[in-house]
Amino acid sequence: MIGAIAGDIIGSVHEFRVQKSTDFPLFVGESRFTDDTVLTVAVADCLLTGSSYVDNFHKYTKAYPDRCYGVGFWHWVKAGSRLPTTAGVTALPCE
Repeated sequence: MIGAIAGDIIGSVHEFRVQKSTDFPLFVGESRFTDDTVLTVAVADCLLTGSSYVDNFHKYTKAYPDRCYGVGFWHWVKAGSRLPTTAGVTALPCE
């Protein structure tokens, strides 16, 4: 979990760039956690507490609305939908 979050923060400034070097600083002023961390923590919360994935995805996304969610997922959350969606399923753990 710590590695996933650290990787998310480190990669946040490189996500939409073509990085051809492995020589770069791990953390810079613009580094931040993204939607990946928010939904990872939401899933961990579900696994630890038995709470609903749908409820947690809505709760965590609304608590951190500025983390660059995918358009389909964002519309699903904003609509308050409780129906399954492929935009929301991508954050579920593999069985």
